[in-house]
Amino acid sequence: MKRIFLVRHCLAEGQHKDSPLTTIGMRQAILLSQFFDKQEIVFDGVISSPYLRAIESIKPFAESNKLEIKIDNRLQERILSNEPVDDWLEVLEQSFTELDFKLPGGESANDAIKRSNEVFESIEANTDMNNVILVSHGNLISLMLKRYDQSIGFDEWKNLNNPDVYLVEFGDDNPSVSCLWEKY
Repeated sequence: MKRIFLVRHCLAEGQHKDSPLTTIGMRQAILLSQFFDKQEIVFDGVISSPYLRAIESIKPFAESNKLEIKIDNRLQERILSNEPVDDWLEVLEQSFTELDFKLPGGESANDAIKRSNEVFESIEANTDMNNVILVSHGNLISLMLKRYDQSIGFDEWKNLNNPDVYLVEFGDDNPSVSCLWEKY
């Protein structure tokens, strides 16, 4: 059975790609490490967004388990626009209902889904990767989950936590999705 754990990063100082974790976020990263240790799973890989907050979120676990954090640019957060957006929440909501909608210099939901699907497909095709942790960002994770559950949208994005952990399990039937962090 193949299992992909999707992790939303811990609480960060901001949205810039080099924003570090807050003091609370650093404590959350320790809790995240403890959470994964309790899973008693041998992980075959840890793949992260290149953004600092994502890397710092999984670093305690990776270091304590001597796992390399592989960086994959396809896991970076979706950019709504290369210009400031005053009504970004309305724009984001629209992008969840109109998947091809995008602002100048931005990325549509379908564009982000396409690049995240490439990550999933490479893991699904790799027989040496059965238990994998992917660390990314709320917007992209919501779109990644949409691949397996079409009902996931803007409201589910709003309800994500920092951090958050979702498990996608591939059995004989269709993949199943479950939120693990709220149970922690």
